[in-house]
Amino acid sequence: MSAGFLLCLATLFGLSAIGAPIAIAMIVAAIVYLGLTGQDLGLASEQILQGLYTSFILLAVPLFIAAANVMNAGTISDRLLRFCIALVGRFRGGLGYVNVVASLIFSGMSGSAIADAAGIGKIIIQMMTKEGRYSRGFAAAITAASATIGPIIPPSIPMVMYALVSDTSIGYLFLGGILPGLLMGLALMVIIAAIARRKNFAVETPTPLRAMPRLTLQAFPALMMPVILLFGIYGGATTPTEAAAVAAAYAFILAAVFYRTLSMRSLYGILSDSARSSAAVGLVIGGALIFNFIVASENIPATVAVMLKSIELSPIAFLLLINLLLLGLGCILDATTILLVIVPLFIPACRELGIDLVHFGVVVVVNTMIGLITPPYGILLFVINATTGIPLRAMIREIVPFFCALLVALLLITLLPELVLYLPRQFGYR
Repeated sequence: MSAGFLLCLATLFGLSAIGAPIAIAMIVAAIVYLGLTGQDLGLASEQILQGLYTSFILLAVPLFIAAANVMNAGTISDRLLRFCIALVGRFRGGLGYVNVVASLIFSGMSGSAIADAAGIGKIIIQMMTKEGRYSRGFAAAITAASATIGPIIPPSIPMVMYALVSDTSIGYLFLGGILPGLLMGLALMVIIAAIARRKNFAVETPTPLRAMPRLTLQAFPALMMPVILLFGIYGGATTPTEAAAVAAAYAFILAAVFYRTLSMRSLYGILSDSARSSAAVGLVIGGALIFNFIVASENIPATVAVMLKSIELSPIAFLLLINLLLLGLGCILDATTILLVIVPLFIPACRELGIDLVHFGVVVVVNTMIGLITPPYGILLFVINATTGIPLRAMIREIVPFFCALLVALLLITLLPELVLYLPRQFGYR
């Protein structure tokens, strides 16, 4: 590791420590490195522009963000919630199950944990805390934990980013996330069942069966979005990026034409929010591109691969070590930074050890999503705190059992690659 790179890292961590945005910290650190090593400072902008403008795959990110914002703005979320309440709300602790099932369904539309928590999560927290049926901390904890499933079940913005740095098929990554996402949902439901029995939660009034066809019909167009998305990708009709455009267009048609809940004024707000979110993500990606160029110049990935090979780690031991590392980093870094800066260091080592990159990608994304509910940087906790006013302390106290359930699911996904690879193999992955 050269002195220039050490000063580059010192600049990165120093700026981050004083509160500078991570994207700015990476770009400034890169300029420091280029200056100290006598390279052209224009390389920074060159790498950023080349990376952003030659990667067709990155177009999927703003399109999925726009689709999620349209879903949240219309009455689509409300219709999905009514359908979920009719489906699983009749059991003890029913609104807890509704929370998880709603996240499972909504994850097939947004690809973003934050969109899930801020949109449909806010609505269901209000339902759960109405008349004191559930404590505010418990409702917020379930919402934060279930929102982590959003980027596991396709579509998934983090998986798009992983595909960018690993050159892995987005289609197979999306397929690989389906069973792990369902496993995470099942793990959370088991914890809800245990807590509901111990605390003797009230049983909700069941929705009459005669109302089910009407509620299903109202939610059916929204439920078709993930079907259209996956059929387009795996039927060969669209690329994943084109599928993201189809998802955004379909969400707009549903909200504006079918449900008629989208005005020009609200559309302007949705597009503005989507542009701001996309710009923030794009800035981080740009910073990561130039930083990854520097890491490659220093030959760090190959050095890490040789070092890990020399200590003769087995693939399982390597994956467990990566889990511990990423869970620790999740406490202090956001998921985008981990995926774009840290994970590329280990891709060569995965190839050396014979670890499947689709399996590794899903394991990595699950790790980063669990990091979203891990203090002190648990961004989902801050999002829910900002949108509902529920104190962080109340959420952290209640989220521990759900965090443990997600860790158990992560361990199973790590140790049983077939959980990830079964569906991709059914569609021709080798």
